[in-house]
Amino acid sequence: MLRLLLVLVFTLGASLAFAQEPPGGSSLIQQGNNPLSIPAITLSTDAEGQQEYSVSLQILLIMTALSFIPAFVMLMTSFTRIIIVFSILRQALGLQQTPSNQILIGLALFLTMFIMAPVFDQINREALQPYLSEQLPAQQAIERAEVPIKNFMLAQTRESDLELFVRLSKRTDIATPEQAPLTILVPAFVTSELKTAFQIGFMIFIPFLIIDMVVASILMAMGMMMLSPLIISLPFKIMLFVLIDGWALIMGTLASSFGTL
Repeated sequence: MLRLLLVLVFTLGASLAFAQEPPGGSSLIQQGNNPLSIPAITLSTDAEGQQEYSVSLQILLIMTALSFIPAFVMLMTSFTRIIIVFSILRQALGLQQTPSNQILIGLALFLTMFIMAPVFDQINREALQPYLSEQLPAQQAIERAEVPIKNFMLAQTRESDLELFVRLSKRTDIATPEQAPLTILVPAFVTSELKTAFQIGFMIFIPFLIIDMVVASILMAMGMMMLSPLIISLPFKIMLFVLIDGWALIMGTLASSFGTL
């Protein structure tokens, strides 16, 4: 994903640089009181019948795509499952602000990049690089880029969730999961990710809940009603999490749940 962002930024910067200084060093502002010329936004068709976009229109499309990157990261990758599991883990440990939200989000982003690396490499190899080398038109490059993302989401989406949104859309022309458009596949994928994240979070919560119950029972038997069990159980939960190498276990489980390991 970082490689794709850098390619988009450098492409945009190069296009703007060429647009600011045309060949020959002539100024964009003509002599006299003529207004500043505005680059044309055109759409043409080449000899093979394929559509070609002007540089200005390509820049506009790139800027629009950049605005959708946060939604893409959160809803079409492994980020949703990872950040929910991390949040449930922090709640199970009884730590309110440790690790902080910034650390959890950063860790979730880098783990997402690790899990999604094969998908991004395939997009870069089959769609982005041929488009940048002018071997593919923009429309065909977008269609090729959709294939790896759809395959990833289909592998993580439950059939029941996909059938639910197909039924809600009242589409009768979808016979196989591969025919589902992104407008149907994305909400089905997010629903499945929420279910899976909650299942993993439930399994994480059980051992820490047992520690809380044991500590509460001991304090009640000793008559120490005024002492909060959370204060006493917190160091025991942290010690247990460290002894079992909890962070490596959690991140390894998350990565293997996507079939990465």
